[in-house]
Amino acid sequence: MQFPQRFQNLPEYAFPRLRRLLEGQAPGGPALAMSIGEPQHPFPAMVPEIIAQYAHEFGKYPPNEGTPELRQSIAAWLKRRYNVTLDPATQITALNGTREGLFNAAIALCPEQKNGKKPVILLPNPFYQCYMIAALTAGAEPVFVPATAETGFQPNFHAVPKDLLDRTAIVYLCSPSNPQGAVATEAYLKSLITLAEKHDFRIFADECYSEIYRHSPPPGALAAAQVADPERVLVFHSLSKRSNLPGLRSGFAAGGPKSIAALTQLRAYSGAPVPLPLQRVAEKVWADETHVEINRQLYKAKFDLADQVLGNMPGYRSPEAGFFLWLNVGNGEKAALKLWREKGIKVLPGSYLSRQNSAAFGSDDPGENFVRVALVATLGEIEVGLNAIRSVLGKNVQTRG
Repeated sequence: MQFPQRFQNLPEYAFPRLRRLLEGQAPGGPALAMSIGEPQHPFPAMVPEIIAQYAHEFGKYPPNEGTPELRQSIAAWLKRRYNVTLDPATQITALNGTREGLFNAAIALCPEQKNGKKPVILLPNPFYQCYMIAALTAGAEPVFVPATAETGFQPNFHAVPKDLLDRTAIVYLCSPSNPQGAVATEAYLKSLITLAEKHDFRIFADECYSEIYRHSPPPGALAAAQVADPERVLVFHSLSKRSNLPGLRSGFAAGGPKSIAALTQLRAYSGAPVPLPLQRVAEKVWADETHVEINRQLYKAKFDLADQVLGNMPGYRSPEAGFFLWLNVGNGEKAALKLWREKGIKVLPGSYLSRQNSAAFGSDDPGENFVRVALVATLGEIEVGLNAIRSVLGKNVQTRG
C-alpha cells in the first residue's frame, strides 16, 4: 500500500516529541509545565451565562461562515483596533480556531503552478508547524526563511532569491511572532506588501498574539494593505490568547471578498462550523475590551518578573509581545532535559519548532540552540520556574528574542 511521498520523513509533532525526550526521566522537583502556550488566566465571566442562554441552539446546525451578528461584531472590532472597514458579509468568515483556517486557506488559495512551475510557500523559521503541513498539502514547496536576531526575529523575505520569489504563491507571517515575541513594524508590513505586489503572492498574516503586548499595540497587516489589492492579504485572529478561551475554538479570517469566498466554500466541505451557542459567546467577547486589558496586565507582570530574574544574563532581551521567552541555551534538547531532571521544569526545545533553513540561507537550524518558555502559569509558579531556569542554566542563557 502506497502513502503520499510529500508527508514522508516529517518530524514528529512538537509535544509528542517532548514527551518522548522526557520519557523515563524522573522530574527533579514538582512538575511545572512551561512548554505549551495554553492560556491559564480566567476567561470572561460572561461566558457560562451566554452558553446557558443559548444552549437550545446546540440543536441547530450552525452557519459555516458565522452568524451575521458575529461577523458584524468582528468587523466592529477590526474598525476599533485597526481603523479598517470591512464588509462583514463578504470579507469575514468564522473559523474553528485559527489553525484550521491557516491550513485550509493554503488549500483554497494556492495555485497548482506559479509561472509554469511548482509553487513556493515561504515560512518564517522557526514557525507554527501548521504552516509547513499546509504548504505540503497544497502541493507547494515550503521554503524556510530564517527569523533570527540578525533579522529582528522576523524573516527577511527580501533576501529570498528572485527565482523563488517568482514562484512564491503565499507567504506566512506571524506577528507578534511565535516563539520570539517580535513585532513586525508598519514599515516592515508595507515593504512586504510591496514585495507581494511585485511578485504577485498572497500574505497570510497570523495575528493571534496581537492583543498581548507590553507597550504599543502591534500594527496589523490589513491596515498596512489598505492601498493594495484587497485580495493581497488575509489575516487570522482568534479568542484563544486574547480572551483565554483556547477551548472555545473560535476565530476568524478577514480579507478580500474573493479570498474569503474561496476559503468559505472549501470549509463548507472540510471545516467544522463553530456551534451556535459558542458563536453567541464570541459575538459578545469580541465586543468587550475590559477583560483583554486585565489579561494584558497579568502578562506584563510576568515579563517584568522575567526581566528581574533573568535580566542580567548576557544578551537577555525582553519580548515585545506574545507570552514566550526564547532563550539561547547552547543546545535546546540538552537544556530541556537538564531542567526536567534537576528541577521538574518542562520547556520546549527550539528545534521542535524549526527546520534547517532552505538552501538559499545555509543549512543552520535557527531553533537548535534555543528553548521556548511559556509564561502562562500563575505568577507564583512563573517565579519558581524562572528561578529554576536561572539556577540550572545560569550563564548558558545567551540571548533573548
